[in-house]
Amino acid sequence: MSGEAPLVSFQGVTRQYGEGGGLVRALAGVDLTIRRGEFIAIMGPSGSGKSTAMNIIGCLDRPSGGSFRFLGVEVNDLSQDQRALLRRNFIGFVFQGFNLLNRTTAIENVELPLIYRGMGRRERRERAMEALRLVGLQDRERHTPGELSGGQQQRVAIARAIVTDPLLLLADEPTGNLDSQRSQEIMDLIARLNEQRGITVVMVTHEPDMAEHAHRIIRFVDGRIASDEEKVAA
Repeated sequence: MSGEAPLVSFQGVTRQYGEGGGLVRALAGVDLTIRRGEFIAIMGPSGSGKSTAMNIIGCLDRPSGGSFRFLGVEVNDLSQDQRALLRRNFIGFVFQGFNLLNRTTAIENVELPLIYRGMGRRERRERAMEALRLVGLQDRERHTPGELSGGQQQRVAIARAIVTDPLLLLADEPTGNLDSQRSQEIMDLIARLNEQRGITVVMVTHEPDMAEHAHRIIRFVDGRIASDEEKVAA
């Protein structure tokens, strides 16, 4: 993999569902480059293609046409197992609904991706505790999700997403279930991980004030990129 290659590159990416009269063009020829270290917010109305684009970037979906490269590698040429390895080794996911295991403690939830990697128990526990420290929950490691607030649950979910040291963090409406104060705290945390740890962040959001934390805002309309604006540093 070339160090000069963009982290993500779309060239003419399309995604279609159904056929005939039921054909839906979720993406209609998208060109997109994401560089390492960026913090990007993706916005757009429902059905605009923003979630489809994120699912393709996260190797949860495949394009119908066009080229999708990750660090210079054509992902369309990879097998299902190879795509799963790419996802596991390079990408962390944060969802609106937290997706934590309810009867499992915070530290056990964070350890899950490391279990899938076959990591030994001691190293796994150390890495999970470090991730919880990074999100400010080192004193809540024995709490189950039911014993944590919504904001704390999302912090655990973020710790789980970063415990593998991913190059890319994909966040799908990460503040959608939180009040304004908790939302601000989560966005400050994500921005800090981007700045201090160098994790590339791509976030889907419908909230303009959350998108303002990003360095670059991309707006989708009708399966295409309608605008792509980089914020000018003060």
